[in-house]
Amino acid sequence: MSTAAPHPRDLGLAEARALVQRAVDKAEQLGLRGAVAVVGATGTLLTASRMDAGGPGGMARARSKAWISATQQIPSSEHLHRMTTIAPPVAAGFARASPEALFPGAGGMPVSVDGAVVAGIAASGATVSPFFPADVDPRVVSADGRAANPEDLLIAYALGIPYSGQHGDDQKRWEQRFGELVVNPADSLGMAPAPAAGRQAQLEWAKALCDAVMDAASRRGVRVAVAVVDRGGDPIQQDLMDGAPAGGVAVAQAVAGAAALFDCDSGDMGSRFGPPDAVAALVTPRVLSIPGGLPVRDAGCVVAGLGVGGGDPSVCADLARTALAGS
Repeated sequence: MSTAAPHPRDLGLAEARALVQRAVDKAEQLGLRGAVAVVGATGTLLTASRMDAGGPGGMARARSKAWISATQQIPSSEHLHRMTTIAPPVAAGFARASPEALFPGAGGMPVSVDGAVVAGIAASGATVSPFFPADVDPRVVSADGRAANPEDLLIAYALGIPYSGQHGDDQKRWEQRFGELVVNPADSLGMAPAPAAGRQAQLEWAKALCDAVMDAASRRGVRVAVAVVDRGGDPIQQDLMDGAPAGGVAVAQAVAGAAALFDCDSGDMGSRFGPPDAVAALVTPRVLSIPGGLPVRDAGCVVAGLGVGGGDPSVCADLARTALAGS
């Protein structure tokens, strides 16, 4: 009889998506716009969502902080503290050995189930920050009568854990924004239920497109990763089906980026624009010239890219076409 330990476990996609949705609900309530990412304990991106007007770049920062929390099994603020107190060569070595830890900022939190870390979650983006928005109700950014910065608040709310600031002196920022104002603990609304987000039309459209791909994949008995990116190649929604190849995440994003940036099927990029490697070297983010990515057009103009990866490229392309045909 085998005595091998269970395999490492990542949080399931449904649970990861539920965490992201709670964070988006709280972010909209707070008037924040950004991205939320959940990375599994194995370092694999499970799901990520960019809110409407969240701006490019936030997804990459959120993903990096979530990766740190998931793989190091600590809040990313603790990791940042360690990196600033150890010898510089050691910190530099960690960065070289950890290519996903591109943005070692505070705000990421590990996600535990039955005492084991199964994921990390973090947020970042255009207005996601530890500073209090100009027009925010002070009751909404306080927990138990104490200052609660918006970025850490939405992550604590998503996880359903007591608020704990990760970005330094919340009280100092509170006084700079609200002066000597005091909120009664009974009036603090920071951890109170947030209404379901209702102003995320672009995100909901992208999620529906990802759902259509995953539904089609399930009917065919395959597991894939899917990404929807904007016309500049920055992700709006990313998902990895349970059991799908982890490498599909990178492939889906890269073929979606190729389709969006070059307004063509990703597999046609080389024949239309020259040697694929040479073309890929010219643009950021990374693109890949294999089937699986399709441009999404509105009124004849490309507005997004849809990418599917992790399976046979021809099958991935067919899944993308099926999803777009039904959208």
